[in-house]
Amino acid sequence: MPANLTPEYFKAEKWFRSATSNDEKIMALEQMLRVMPKHKGTDHLRADLRKKLSKLKEGGTQKKAGKHVDIFHVPRSGAGQIVLLGSPNCGKSSIVGGLTNAKVHVADFPFASGAPVPGMVQFEDIKIELVDMPPITADYSAPGQVGTYRNCDLIAIVIDLSANVEEQLLICLDFLESRSLLLGSETPEHDSQGNVLGKKAFCICTKSDIAKPGALENLKKLCTYPFEFFEVSAATDDGLEGLSEKLFRLLGIIRIYSKPPGKPADMTDPFTLPVGSTVMDLATTVHRQLAEKLKFARIWGTGVYDGQNTQRNHVLNDKDVIELHFS
Repeated sequence: MPANLTPEYFKAEKWFRSATSNDEKIMALEQMLRVMPKHKGTDHLRADLRKKLSKLKEGGTQKKAGKHVDIFHVPRSGAGQIVLLGSPNCGKSSIVGGLTNAKVHVADFPFASGAPVPGMVQFEDIKIELVDMPPITADYSAPGQVGTYRNCDLIAIVIDLSANVEEQLLICLDFLESRSLLLGSETPEHDSQGNVLGKKAFCICTKSDIAKPGALENLKKLCTYPFEFFEVSAATDDGLEGLSEKLFRLLGIIRIYSKPPGKPADMTDPFTLPVGSTVMDLATTVHRQLAEKLKFARIWGTGVYDGQNTQRNHVLNDKDVIELHFS
């Protein structure tokens, strides 16, 4: 009996074949099993996949000799981590170099970047981590590279407006879609086991100073995802100045300043929380064990009068000042 496998299955299979870590292979196999049609024609294939899955999970629990250093593991730092994705010479390194103090390698030849290069973007009183990455092509991405994208907060697709925008977009979308990295109707934020899957993405469009007229509009028409597009030029600095504020907004975070009772507020080192966070979320961030002893809070900020008492479920706004009172 024919298996009649679906396009979703073959996409997951492609993800499995390109995976370089056990964790990625396990996630891809689980996806293959989820989307596989359930009938007699797939019984043997289903059994084979379950055996592979079992072996991978057992292998993950065994201690391995020696110490492996994963160059693509970039510890998250600052208020959020944004990782760049793009084709050779699309301008990723120039963006990181223009916005941060990172020592990136900007060159006119492809694959000048061989490993992740993180840098810190300053936005007002917080820092946002921006990570330059090796380029991808239709046929190649560096082994282990997918792990950096899996662990970040936001993916920035970088498109060179002076080159073939359609080809670049297709390469980037294929890389993301085939590995279930792009948040959308087909890819949730987490799978049924709680593993992180889809990430939010947006586009930084480079080399606007030498792009052909209409290049950005053409790119927007070609893209079926509701991305935001930001046009920049590292050569002229056009668009770079306001990019840090846009990165902050896209991360979906707010800044909250703490005020110890009877003392001035600390306005130099805010807590950063997701938009929609409450007073209780802040208390948990400050001290998880003490959070349950929270009695009330006083607030200075948006939509309240100064020093107003507020409850645990009060939704916070950017730049609110909070004074927590515990029992």
